[in-house]
Amino acid sequence: MVRLTRIYTRGGDKGETSLGDGRRVAKHDLRVASYGTVDEANSVIGLARLHTADDPQTDAMLSRIQNDLFDLGADLCTPEQEDPPYPPLRVIDSQVDRLESEIDAMNAELSPLSSFVLPGGSPAAAHLHLARTVARRAERLMTELAGHEPVSAAALKYINRLSDHLFVLSRYVNGKGALDVLWVPGANR
Repeated sequence: MVRLTRIYTRGGDKGETSLGDGRRVAKHDLRVASYGTVDEANSVIGLARLHTADDPQTDAMLSRIQNDLFDLGADLCTPEQEDPPYPPLRVIDSQVDRLESEIDAMNAELSPLSSFVLPGGSPAAAHLHLARTVARRAERLMTELAGHEPVSAAALKYINRLSDHLFVLSRYVNGKGALDVLWVPGANR
């Protein structure tokens, strides 16, 4: 368990931060941008949860996802290396499998889409759509990072599946799709 006794260290005052392996990098480093954007997605999910408290099943899913996102941040914060002195926390395939199982269960209760869905409908769905777009941005950063240095395959799968999960969940909390706002191509020409 992590124990934080001091919130500020002054170590980042000159624009650098420490990675999980102790290496110092610029705060705008691609790895830092990746896990920072994962943290941002987590914060938006926290906003969505303000609107899911009356649905214990949905709230429990989002609670698990928030915890997983801290795991993902820890994974990204610690670059892969051979024989590390301490085994780093890594996202594992069973976390991806759980997302897939939840997606399949929710999607089975939704009618097929006849158009793209515009973000909105209910406050919970709107926040879940925002979380989905932030997760997609995190994925873009993570795949860019993976083009330069190793990134866990399970981490990449998790962030990809997460945006799918948030999309399906947004429809699910929108009255199982009844409140979805559908795109009407060219409607305002």
